[in-house]
Amino acid sequence: MKIAILVNEDTMKRCTGKGCFNAFFNRLDSFSEYGPEAQILGFTHVGGDLEHKIEKLKKNKVEAVHLSSCLRRRYSGYQELLERLSKDFEVKGYTHGRAILD
Repeated sequence: MKIAILVNEDTMKRCTGKGCFNAFFNRLDSFSEYGPEAQILGFTHVGGDLEHKIEKLKKNKVEAVHLSSCLRRRYSGYQELLERLSKDFEVKGYTHGRAILD
């Protein structure tokens, strides 16, 4: 499975991605169903030209996009983003922590 992770642009100013990568490499939380063949082919924020980023992910044959837990909590356009990405990818609504965030 080829995976990309999209994160909140503002959070990237202070986040190293450790939580997302730890969950992926240890197959925790949203990554628990993947086997050893899973690869991360993209890690980017939702700012800038998102349609261009989507086209690059498709070109690189990304199959699943995980929306980071910080994105779900802090991005006002989360639902629209989820719907847009669902047209081209399997989408997981979080990366690490609880699946359903309050």
